[in-house]
Amino acid sequence: MSNIYTLREMFGGQWSSSERLDGKTVIITGANTGIGKETARDLAGRGGRIIMACRDLDKAEGAQKEIMEDSGNQNIVIRKLDLSDTKSIREFAETINNEERAIHVLINNAGIMMCPYSKTADGFEMQFGVNHLGHFLLTFLLIDLLKRSAPSRIIILSSMAHSWGTIALDDINSERYYHSRRAYGQSKLANILFTHYLAKKLKDTGVTAYAVHPGIVRTKLKRHMNLGLLIMWKIVRPFTKTPVQGAQTTIFCAVEPELDKESGGYYSNCRPSRCTRAARDDEMAERLWELSCQMLGIVWN
Repeated sequence: MSNIYTLREMFGGQWSSSERLDGKTVIITGANTGIGKETARDLAGRGGRIIMACRDLDKAEGAQKEIMEDSGNQNIVIRKLDLSDTKSIREFAETINNEERAIHVLINNAGIMMCPYSKTADGFEMQFGVNHLGHFLLTFLLIDLLKRSAPSRIIILSSMAHSWGTIALDDINSERYYHSRRAYGQSKLANILFTHYLAKKLKDTGVTAYAVHPGIVRTKLKRHMNLGLLIMWKIVRPFTKTPVQGAQTTIFCAVEPELDKESGGYYSNCRPSRCTRAARDDEMAERLWELSCQMLGIVWN
């Protein structure tokens, strides 16, 4: 019985804090559902101005109304963002840069998981394109505003699934070989490498960065799982997290005052966690950074 309780704590532990975000502005990608929605709900309750960056505006409006009612915070806005299209990302960033005086927290939350092979509007493999490149470009386009708003934070949702992948520099779009699980792992590994190298780039700017593993969470991301993974999912489901529980580490990284002194780390269950050796490879982080800039046609020195 004690082992079950230990597992429940490991997968479902929650964190609480009375920290406020009054006067702070937060962008959350994919804020209309799952972890992103629960993150928005919590941070709205702390008084923050919440910008819900969403692809599906109808779902976003429903979530916005619900969060306003629950939090009593009316300062919640929706902006259109499709991370699978760099044109949409640039339009979103232009709107933010023109309309917002400050961004204090950027939460790169949206993602897709183990989908059938497809490509983004710009020809990138979908999981790498959305989970990594889309957020890489978004962060680049907002970085000057984040610097002007310092102290500010960037939170990038990764996963323990980063251990499933390697960075295939010579086949980054999986055109020669595609395996949905490995491609997902590659994108989540890229998230951690990006966070690690970004933190180095941002040293002494007042902008800090954190990679997060939310846990094994009951969200719609599992809809593309194959039969074997779905059977495994049914076995572990009693020990998985609700979206509320899955949002806790993101919230922790967004509001915990002590983290002002930290940057570039990987967090799980509201504390620092260990990632794989591949995720701590400085040389690969630099090569991935250069390749990402090349693929997106940007210069980020």
